[in-house]
Amino acid sequence: MHGYQLLEVFHDRQQLGSVWKLSASQLYSVLKRLERSGAISGREQPSEIGPPRTAYTLTDVGRAQMLAWLHEPAPLPSIRRVRVECLSRLYVAQRLGLPTAPIIARQRAACQREYERLQQMQDAPADRMDALTGRLVQEQLKAALAWLDHCEAVLAFHR
Repeated sequence: MHGYQLLEVFHDRQQLGSVWKLSASQLYSVLKRLERSGAISGREQPSEIGPPRTAYTLTDVGRAQMLAWLHEPAPLPSIRRVRVECLSRLYVAQRLGLPTAPIIARQRAACQREYERLQQMQDAPADRMDALTGRLVQEQLKAALAWLDHCEAVLAFHR
């Protein structure tokens, strides 16, 4: 795909548009960084409606990095990471025809561990603000765990 086609994927709510907010300049910056690192390669292609465009393809290095990211054994349990990275992993796995259940299981395990860690902290005497903050994060994690259950059910139903 060339940059504009990729940008459409990030703007289309049926794809990644509801997950990522990405400007053209951000996308092209990421593409340049990925190309410098060897994860993608760009090849100029003529265009009938304007200047030549660069079409990008995943290299073997990039494919290995993507698969390692998809199969991250210990995803981070922060709500932002769940909302952005977990959803992105599920999207990519579906596009590649890979099972999503292991991604959900690893994310669930990470969230559950963090929930339990925070629960232990709530049981110990703590500063009032720490306790309030911890409780907020616990409630967010509880919602994330319920959402992961929902993802599992929806994605299993649509196989």
